[in-house]
Amino acid sequence: MKNFISVNDVPDINALVAKALAYKKNPFADRTLGADKRIGLLFLNPSLRTRLSTQVAAKNLGMEAIVFNVDKEGWALEFEEGAIMSGNTVEHVKDAAPILGQYFDILCIRTFPSLKNREDDYSELVMNSFVQYAGVPIISLESATLHPLQSLTDILTIKETFAATHKPKIVLTWAPHVKPLPQCVANSFAQWVNAWGEADFVITHPEHYELSEQYTKGATINTNQNDALKDADFVYVKNWSTYNDYGKIYSNDPAWMLTEDKIKLTNNAKVMHCLPVRRNVELSDEILDSENSLVTKQAGNRVWAAQAVISEILSGL
Repeated sequence: MKNFISVNDVPDINALVAKALAYKKNPFADRTLGADKRIGLLFLNPSLRTRLSTQVAAKNLGMEAIVFNVDKEGWALEFEEGAIMSGNTVEHVKDAAPILGQYFDILCIRTFPSLKNREDDYSELVMNSFVQYAGVPIISLESATLHPLQSLTDILTIKETFAATHKPKIVLTWAPHVKPLPQCVANSFAQWVNAWGEADFVITHPEHYELSEQYTKGATINTNQNDALKDADFVYVKNWSTYNDYGKIYSNDPAWMLTEDKIKLTNNAKVMHCLPVRRNVELSDEILDSENSLVTKQAGNRVWAAQAVISEILSGL
């Protein structure tokens, strides 16, 4: 594995999941694999679980992890080719990235979309620029369109939890929120579940909240949430803003919040969310604090997903 930007960088999802679960049982099995190597974590946007889990994972492999919050501690970066830098940006990525590549053996990048211009966001200019200019492996800690470490964690959590012999039914359901959110987690989860190919996968959302078909192709789309939830084994709850009329909130219908009554429609489904979660907006207290909730286990598994990815990249250095 040279980079970890999307599921397309992963030759075998189940093998990577198995590696992550092995690290969960024995976190220090490869404690010297990253000895004398550095991993840089660059955050253009804030983070809690992604930052800390990746730091812990790197430490478990013997690496030194250095965090740099570009949005608070560094110069404003320019990414446009041929830009006349007479505005607010101070340093071009073409100058910054190669230097960072000299400082670190692996570089991790976290950035978010603007939600203003779909073409710009979906071009993945920021992530692609670091891949192009850094000269070292790049791990996405979330990009404008995808969150692959979260999605690996999600598949890991489902495989760890599901013991039945039938194909699990997984439902990704839209949830209300107080502000427009990126499509990154929903896009990524859809991409990974479809690529995994071991589940009956349904996406449910209000009308006009369609995601890009490049990520949802292979899933069943149903705008009737109650119908979609029938017999579900897992329900993944996430808000996202509109894709076609980009970055908008068309509906904040509280009826889309998952409740105990809706869980009764499922096969006593386990409930997932990437966190942070707005309680009693996206998900009710009764669900989050119930035995059906996997959110704490899911967040804990972020360490093992990151450790498996870093290990794969270290093995190729």
